[in-house]
Amino acid sequence: MSCPPGTPADLTLDGVSWGDGILHPVSLQLGAGRVLAVLGANGAGKSTLLRLIYRYNRPQTGRVLVDGEDVHRLPARAVAQRVAAVLQEQPTDFALTVAEIVALGRAPHRRALAGPSARDLHLVEHALERLSLRDFAQRSFGTLSGGERQRVMVARALAQEPGLIVLDEPTNHLDIRHQLEVLRLVRGLGVTVVASLHDLNLVQGFADDLLVLAGGRALACGPVSDVLTPDLIARAFGVVAIPRGPARFDFSLPEPLSQEHIA
Repeated sequence: MSCPPGTPADLTLDGVSWGDGILHPVSLQLGAGRVLAVLGANGAGKSTLLRLIYRYNRPQTGRVLVDGEDVHRLPARAVAQRVAAVLQEQPTDFALTVAEIVALGRAPHRRALAGPSARDLHLVEHALERLSLRDFAQRSFGTLSGGERQRVMVARALAQEPGLIVLDEPTNHLDIRHQLEVLRLVRGLGVTVVASLHDLNLVQGFADDLLVLAGGRALACGPVSDVLTPDLIARAFGVVAIPRGPARFDFSLPEPLSQEHIA
């Protein structure tokens, strides 16, 4: 990939699908530096789509293009220099310190058996500072809270100097304060971001664009204000959405059918 590390990347999904009906063909274009949220109920295909983007799975059909190059035709090392992933569950039994975890982000840029360069050390320090982790640098990763661990994994991704960061449910299991904190930090990284979310009300202020999935199909994709409508929410989640402001909603279940209607 020809762009310098850390330069925001363009992302194109060209009819990507996976599995037997798990994910039907999805196409979209995401400009460099934009933030895309992927919304959908459990089983909608969010994690499956993200795995295709960060090269864990190969699409059954279509292509994933980062800066115009198919990531599944490139060496894994080249992709790791441009695409970083932060996943839902992180192991807590790492016998490594926070600084050592963050330093793992430099692995795709180092030659085999080579020690860390001055640039590597600088970027690790920068990532620790950016994610307010300097005071945790020598703490064991396993002793941290869920929110702290998530910040460490974002710092590792930042040290990787990617043009694109993919996050699978980055707010999962976090309280509302830490949810907002993590999203604010990710939003401020200055790279292209794709993140799956389960809370519709977190999208406003975080994402530029929104992809909504249901049953493995794309229902809509575009700017948040255009896509996130009560009708679309009803189709994707099976709930009634009551607007409470720009992209803010209260939710209720649809009225159950009466016995007369059932009859």
